[in-house]
Amino acid sequence: MAKATTSSKSKPSEKFSAAERQAMKDRAQELKNKARGLKGEAELMEKVKLMNKEDKELALSIHKLITSIAPELEPKTWYGMPAYYKNGKVLVFFQNAGKWKSRYSTLGFDESANLDSGSMWPTSFALTKLTPANKKAISDLVLKAKR
Repeated sequence: MAKATTSSKSKPSEKFSAAERQAMKDRAQELKNKARGLKGEAELMEKVKLMNKEDKELALSIHKLITSIAPELEPKTWYGMPAYYKNGKVLVFFQNAGKWKSRYSTLGFDESANLDSGSMWPTSFALTKLTPANKKAISDLVLKAKR
């Protein structure tokens, strides 16, 4: 009787999407740039330029808001997405809808943000536009996160 064989090799497309593979490549480049001492804000702006019109407007508005209320945070990229760092750790990041072919962009907070509240709290927020109420909520969260 023939023994059934299974292969542990899978096609790359079965493991990671093209966007995920690109994000890993972006992260590797970010680490190389850091090792070379390159500043991240220019890289962040280059990534924003590649976004579709709606995502670009939202990303630029988020960038302006965060850098105005928390100028001490370091803007650069994280897996090819705009992110803002404190003491070398990601605090907040923006995932544009176009990158992931999603119906909305996401503003997320990494665990270093320490937004813990009880036994359950949100770590990311769907975002389609930046209203005055959204600006206020984001400002409050960023100010709390950077403490």
